[in-house]
Order: sequence, then C-alpha cells, then structure tokens
Amino acid sequence: MASPDQDLAPALDKDGVRLTVEDTLATVTLTNPAKRNAQTPALWRALAEAGRLLPGSVRVVVLRGEGQSFSAGLDRRMFTPEGIPGEPTFVDLARRDDAGIDATIAEYQEAFTWWRRTDLVSIAAVQGHAIGAGFQLALGCDLRVVADDVQFAMRETSLGLVPDLTGTHPLVGLVGYARALEICVTGRFVGAEEAVASGLANLAVPAADLDATVRDLAAALLAAPRDAVVETKALLSGALDRTYEEQRAAERAAQARRLRDLAGLGE
Repeated sequence: MASPDQDLAPALDKDGVRLTVEDTLATVTLTNPAKRNAQTPALWRALAEAGRLLPGSVRVVVLRGEGQSFSAGLDRRMFTPEGIPGEPTFVDLARRDDAGIDATIAEYQEAFTWWRRTDLVSIAAVQGHAIGAGFQLALGCDLRVVADDVQFAMRETSLGLVPDLTGTHPLVGLVGYARALEICVTGRFVGAEEAVASGLANLAVPAADLDATVRDLAAALLAAPRDAVVETKALLSGALDRTYEEQRAAERAAQARRLRDLAGLGE
C-alpha cells in the first residue's frame, strides 16, 4: 500500500513508527511491512511518543500500516525464552510482583490510550490482518475504515493469556458482551462484512480505495467547527456512563457553552 505521508518530513520515525503532520491532520504509520507490522515494546514506546509529539493544531489522526497487513500482532520473539534483546521476556515479567507486572503493562498500554483524547478524532485504516495487539490498536481509535480483505482476530485467550492492551472495553461497547466473549475465546477471524454489520467498522471498501476513503472521511471531520466536535465527542463518549437525566444535563451544559462561544460571550 502506498504511503500518503511519505512526502512530508516526519516528526518521528523510529522503531517501526512514523509520524507526519500536515496542519490539522496527523498520520501515524506502522512501517515494518516485512514483519507484517509486528509489535514490540519499542514500537509501543514510539506510539506513545507520537501521541505526546502531536502539535495542538492537530484535530484528526489517521493510523495506518504499510504493506499487506495492518498489524499481525506481537512480534513472535516475545513468545520465545530468549525474547527481544533489551526487553523483559514473559518469564521475566511473571517473576515480578503484582505491582511490577501492573506497572509494566500500564506502560505498554500508553501506546493504545491517547487515540481517544477528546480533542482528537482518530481513524484506523485497516487492511489484511489485525490480530491480537493489532486488533486492539485498531480498537483504540474512534473510527475504523477497513479494506475488504481485513481479518480481525483476538488470539490472546487461545495462547493462555487475556487481551490486556485496552481492547476489551471498546470491543464490548461496539459489539456487546456476548459477541465480544465469543470473538475473544474462540480467536476466530472477523471479516469486513461482519465487522461493518456488528459495528466494529464504520465502512468497508476495496483495498485499493482504503487510503482515499480515509482521506475523504478525515476531510469531512475537519469541515466541522473544532469546538463543536470536541463537545460532541465528550457527550457521546461519556453517554454510557451517565444516566438518562445526567446525559440530558450534560447536553444542556455543553450547548450553553457553545451558544456563549458563538455569541462571543465565552469565558
């Protein structure tokens, strides 16, 4: 797949992650297609750094992967006794106390959390395999546009583990508890048609049209006034945690802020 951000000077380009910024639009690209964009702790640190480097002008972030697969999950070396040089192996991690394990996983999770910041709208452009950590990375974004060859799968449970990279909350929110349980425990593939029908993906397009479709969606998102988008995202993202009456009150408060801003009476 072509890289629409390659003509821009990258703000970050390391450990399989490239960040480019063009005014209000940022693109984060996974850049190790030879390994199907397999994920490592170094890649996660680079993804977290990309989030910290975003200038305040950015309103939309596109996440994409070079090559035939978005991300085929963890680098297989993480499952070997030798592991990845300079990184803790699973055995090393298991030997730590609960606080040590918790702190390490929390650090890994930082790569997956910033995509839902209220001041941003994030879009994952997903083609080919998005397995395990790859699936969870796509779930970290607000929106998902998929190619017709996409194959989502959550394989952690099949390996004796659990999904721990923040994917369980959005997965249940998108498809419901029963479907999420079945997807995770069986580890089966979810293709493009089911992804759209179940709410995992916003739309599916031919692989050749993926980048252009995502660019069009980003342009549509950028056409709306920024403050209204921020307020709307906050309303929607918190809706399930509020009662009906609390949501009504949140709508009124948000609209009051918007009316004052539009009238030039904001604080």
